[in-house]
Parts: sequence; structure tokens; C-alpha cells
Amino acid sequence: MKTRRFLQSIRRLPRLAVALCVGGSSVLCLRAAQVDSRISAVTVYQDRAVVTRSATVQLTGGTTELVFANLPQALNEQSLQVSGKGTAQATILDVSAKQTFVDYTPNARVKELEDQLRALGKQMRGIDDRATLLNASSATLDRMEAALFAPPTKDVPRPDLNQFTASLAYLSEQKAKLTTDRAALDEQREDLHNKITTVQNQLNELRGAGGKAFKTVTVRVAAAQAGSLDVSLAYTVPGASWVPSYDARVASAERTVQLDYFGLVRQGTGEDWKDVALTLSTARPSMGGAAPVLSVWNLDIWVAQPMQARTDDLRKYKAMRENAPASAGMVNMQSLTTNATGGAFADEAKDATFAAATIEAGATSAAFKIAVSSSVPSDNSPQKVPITSASLKAVPEYLTVPKRQAAAFLTSKVVNSSDFPFLSGAMNVFLDGTFVATSGLRTVMSGEKFDLALGVDDGIAIKHKRVNKFTEDTGLTNSGKRITYEYLITVQNNKKTAERVIVADQVPLSRNEKIVVKLLSPDAKEVKPTDEGTLKWTLDLKPGEKRELTVKFTVEYDNGVNVAGLE
Repeated sequence: MKTRRFLQSIRRLPRLAVALCVGGSSVLCLRAAQVDSRISAVTVYQDRAVVTRSATVQLTGGTTELVFANLPQALNEQSLQVSGKGTAQATILDVSAKQTFVDYTPNARVKELEDQLRALGKQMRGIDDRATLLNASSATLDRMEAALFAPPTKDVPRPDLNQFTASLAYLSEQKAKLTTDRAALDEQREDLHNKITTVQNQLNELRGAGGKAFKTVTVRVAAAQAGSLDVSLAYTVPGASWVPSYDARVASAERTVQLDYFGLVRQGTGEDWKDVALTLSTARPSMGGAAPVLSVWNLDIWVAQPMQARTDDLRKYKAMRENAPASAGMVNMQSLTTNATGGAFADEAKDATFAAATIEAGATSAAFKIAVSSSVPSDNSPQKVPITSASLKAVPEYLTVPKRQAAAFLTSKVVNSSDFPFLSGAMNVFLDGTFVATSGLRTVMSGEKFDLALGVDDGIAIKHKRVNKFTEDTGLTNSGKRITYEYLITVQNNKKTAERVIVADQVPLSRNEKIVVKLLSPDAKEVKPTDEGTLKWTLDLKPGEKRELTVKFTVEYDNGVNVAGLE
């Protein structure tokens, strides 16, 4: 019993080296050493991260168990990878992981929030106690007031005027003070309630990664001789992701776009990443490694199910979703690596630049290695890290649909001349130094042409109005109607440079032979409607130039026809 207690006590030490030998044989000598590791590198995917821990251990020969403690509970045990290099001529024998439940919170950030929540709860109980005292005081004052105005009795005579006045003044003063105290207490309660809600929400986000348990990974190593070993442990954890983000800075005079490419990284894995080598990967391990398989496509007569049957089906589906393993669809990364072996200053001010990441292109994905060490706390707050900055040549043009919105939208035709693929993401647009819009960028590969939507430019003035709508009877007996519509579109270039503006409008399409649409203007030789009725003009406008476009058409139909869709 004493021996077991002794062993249990020394296991709690921060660094542990225990030798258990049988019969004095060094072959059967087993040493356990708790490894003091740090997170050195992290690769982030869209829905997970691969975390690499590094440590240097001293081996004395024989078999040693290297213990990595307090790892995230959500760690995927099948993803464990171990490698090592050093002078100990070590061989990695095996790797195991187990979950340990504790009566404290291993996640320091979660424990801090739990302590805050307990302290706030004590403050709230103090406010409730003060409110109880105020209610008791209020009840006492009510009884005193009732006694003051009660009819006199044999034992309690009526107070004289001075006593009555003094008592009434005292009661009024105390009740006013109670009202003030209650208002202050209500304000304190509301403020404290908001703080509790904020801390509770943060705690709810982090508890899934912290909880009351953690994983312990044990690596068994055999060393032929004493020496050092640099060991790395990698594992996959959920609760991490990254999305692309862009800042597009358009210089209209230079016809260029400066595209700043960022990664927004979030993580709630239960471990803070401090000064790590960060890599953002475009791979999607959740998609699996093989293409999906087609199942049989059956057709049958649909029979309405009773409501109870549909409810049972929904309940079964929900149960399947809740019981599905968290690692479903996760790529199996289990592979135990057993190859362990021994300036001048310029006068001119210049714009600051971003530290560009390096790109490693694979067969099916790319990885962006961030240039500087990064820190990402485990609180799901977004951390913006720079990937690259590309200066791209742009051919600007404007697109306007005056019927829908009297505004000209700047679009630049750009070629991705960088080595980086641009993934789909949100984009902030700055035109000549001014923020003009929030847009989006589709996925664009290196060398691919794409259109960059840059928002509204008020330098191109657009107007659209209906100038005429005329209805007349047709036919010898006035059996039909003809409605003539006429619209005027005005486009003016108020910029100091020549610009190209594409104007889009439309004429209605008839879906019935009893309704006839005739285009009067523009002439079909000038602009021909598409099959969808779209009209498009390409205008090359000089500085200050103004152009007017007329759209005129008629709609004819019989009096007995009720036409839908007319303006």
C-alpha cells in the first residue's frame, strides 16, 4: 500500500523519471518520463487542424515511456504521428492514447471563465440579499404608516400634530430613500446580468474543447545508448478553420489593382497556439479520398405516409445524426514513423508591405506557409494573417442596369499573374484610397482571367426614366389595343479619363401568339435583343461625354386578352 501511494505521489511531479526494473535486468527496465513539449507548428484546414508538438528528451538507454499529458480531449487518436531524431539511436516502438477525467478544468482559459462566473454569481446573490432587506424595510414602513393613520384606541392614543408631522416626514424620507436604493440595485442587477451572460456565452463556446477531461499520449522508445532525442508528436483536432479574405485597392489612374490576400483563422481546440509556424492548407480532408458511388435510381408511385410514420422517420434520422462518430469522413492519418536517428535608410517614405507566405503546391491542393510566427488563442476570435500581396494589371469597364439601379458598377478584367490560387472569399474594395464596397471573389487559379467587382463609381452618372406610355385602339372595329412604351437612358462620363460603359436593358417577351411585341428603337442593326430580350450597348465615352439611349416598343393584343406582366 505504501509503495503504491509513493508511486502515485511521484506521478504528480511536473517532470518524472521512474525506473521499474525486474530482477536487476536492464532489458526489463522501463522508464517513464513526462515530456515538457510545446506547440511548434500548426496546419489549419477548413474544419480541423494538425498540431505538432516538439520536445527534446535525454535518454539513458533501454526502454522509456515518453508521456505527453494534458492534450485536448477531442484529439483524434487515429491521427497520431510520431517522429524523432537524435544521438540516442532510438527506435519508436508504439504509441497509445487514453482519456483521463479530472475534478478540475485542465483548460486554463475555461477555468478562468468559470472562476469569473462563480465570482459574479456571488455578487448577484449579494444583490438579491440587499433586495430582500429593502423589501423587509418597505414592509416595516408600511406597517408604521398604517399605525400612524389608524384610529386611536384606549392603549394607543392619537399622536399630537408635531408627532404626526415628524412621523410623516420620516416615513416620506425613508420611502424616497428606498425608491432610490431599489433603482440603484436594479441597475446593478442589470449590469451584472449582462456580465454573467457574456461570460456564460464565452464559456459555452470553450467548454467543448476544455471540459473535465484531457488526453494523455504515451510514446514507447527503445534507445541503444544514452543520448538526446528531438521528438515530434502530431495529431488532428476539430474546432479550427480558416477562410480567405481580401483587400482590393484600385488605382484608377494607373489601371492597377493591389490585391492583399489574408487568412482569417479561428480555433477553439482547447490549446492556445503561441508563436507557432502556421500553415494554411486548401486541402479538404472532409471530402474523403474517393469519388462517391452512384446508388440505384428507382421510380415508384408516391403514396402519402401517415403523419406518425413521417414523425418516426424524422426521429430515426435525428438519432442517426446525433450518434454519428465525430471522426466520420476524416482521413486516417495514422502512420508511426520509426526512422528515428542520431541597412541603409531611404529619405523617401514608402508604403509598408506584408510579409508574404511561401506556397507549396501539391497534386490536389496548396499549402501557404505564413512568413512569421503566429499566435491564435483558443477562443474562436478571428486572427488575420497575411498570405500574399499581388499587384495586378486591370482593364476597367463599367456595367449598369439602369432599369434596376441607376448606378455604374466598376468591373476590372484581371489576370491572376501570381503563383497563388485565390480561393473564394469576402473582399473589401478601396477605390483611389476610399472604401467603396464589400464584394466577393470567386476561386481563381494562377494564370486564370477573372472579373473583379469593385462597386459603384459615382463618376459615371446614370439616369433612367419612362418618357411615354400611350394606349390606342386597333382593328377596324377597335377590337384590339396597342400600348407604346418609351424609355430614355442617360449616361455621362464625369471622370477625367475615357471610360468604357456597358449598358443593359430589356424588352418584354411574348409567350402567347395573341400578344405581339414590336421593338421600335433601337434599330435591330444597332442593337439586337438576345433570346431573353436583353439589350446591350458598349459605349466608349470621352471625359465629360454624355450619351442618350432610347428604348421604344409596342405591345398589341385583343381586347378579350388579359395580359400579365405589363407595367
